[in-house]
Amino acid sequence: QVQLVESGGGLVQAGGSLRLSCAASGRTFSRYAMGWFRQAPGRERVLVTGISWDGGTTYYADSVKGRFTISRDNAKNTGYLQMNSLKPEDTAVYYCAAREPDSEDYAYWGQGTQVTVSS
Repeated sequence: QVQLVESGGGLVQAGGSLRLSCAASGRTFSRYAMGWFRQAPGRERVLVTGISWDGGTTYYADSVKGRFTISRDNAKNTGYLQMNSLKPEDTAVYYCAAREPDSEDYAYWGQGTQVTVSS
């Protein structure tokens, strides 16, 4: 198993930036694909962006393309989400998650970090 802990959330004005981190411990982080999800109040949790185990493949939801960048440093067992040009609609709890390379399901989750964007 792998344990995940997010950090870096907070309150930011619209147009600002935040960088979230996801620190992994337990099994070798590099074996897992990683994703960032978010859940706004009263809404379902949705996948925002994902990255393959080696960083070679990424995915972005249309709502964040060109503004968010996912990355990972396997030597540091850490994943990152750089969020620029933030909008009030980006307000949500952000979760990092990991999945086995041969699975579609994200089996491992962090506790979440709140991101609030004020207008």
